Amino acid sequence: MLTVRNLVVSGGKGASRVDIVSDVSFEIERRKVLGLVGESGSGKSITSLAVMGLLPHPQLWVRGGSIELDGADITEEPPYLRVERGHGGVSMIFQEPMTSLNPVVPIGDQIVEAVRVHDGSTGITARNRAQELLEMVRIPDARLQLTAYPHELSGGMRQRVMIAIALACRPQVLIADEPTTALDVTVQMQVLSLIRELCDTFDMGVLFITHDLGVVSELADSVSVMYGGKIVENGPVERLFNVPLHPYTSGLMNCVPDPSAGHRRFQTIPGQAPKPGEITKGCRFAPRCRHAQAVCTTDTPAKVVDGPLHSAQCHFPIARGAS
Repeated sequence: MLTVRNLVVSGGKGASRVDIVSDVSFEIERRKVLGLVGESGSGKSITSLAVMGLLPHPQLWVRGGSIELDGADITEEPPYLRVERGHGGVSMIFQEPMTSLNPVVPIGDQIVEAVRVHDGSTGITARNRAQELLEMVRIPDARLQLTAYPHELSGGMRQRVMIAIALACRPQVLIADEPTTALDVTVQMQVLSLIRELCDTFDMGVLFITHDLGVVSELADSVSVMYGGKIVENGPVERLFNVPLHPYTSGLMNCVPDPSAGHRRFQTIPGQAPKPGEITKGCRFAPRCRHAQAVCTTDTPAKVVDGPLHSAQCHFPIARGAS
């Protein structure tokens, strides 16, 4: 449904230009969930906003690569994107619903607006569609809740409203940018279960952005691990969790709490992720990697393939001898 090839997102122009996202490629299939994971600042959200054509600043621009939605190139077609962002194309759930919903407009009117703009429905037809969407995302007393304002709803309910708006016009691809970050564990699992169910119901693909590998293990079919604006490892969920290739992937897994492990000290990744413009030659993770050798600081690592659909960019992948 969605194919991103060699995407480059840059900031600034001329001598001040900095590549924020470099050579990013992934595919999302129908009824499949791709998890995009990595630390804050790794480029996950910028990648998703580039796909949506919603880069937040005029100095940010897609410098290279291509974005295809169901075979159509949408890399540089804003008018096309305005249509495709709603009707039968690509929709997005943002991280914080309280900043995405209009605080002075009832939620029913906000859903109706999405239906009206993209589907052409008006009046009672659009209102009925809004109620139907609220029922679909399991909001109780949907008809009464249409008149509620965002501040009258809990965080989980507001996120469900955002999902309803995103689904208003039956998208082929749904992008969810850390939609469960501000929710407690119980509500988080309910939202994840809802997204998985809607993925099958709407026959759509999902790009799920998160820094939580535990969430990915519950929801995704495949994973892309992002670091310093590049994807460093791709693979099916089970394969990547059982046999991680890249030391960064392994480091992220070691940071996940494991109640069955008893008393053990958390293994952290030393240092900080590089900022745009601070990236040096060679492997971007080399300054923080305990397996790094001289070649890691001078040469860009080639792709290493380990089984069907599983690959990483690393000079010394863990599954090939590092320990």
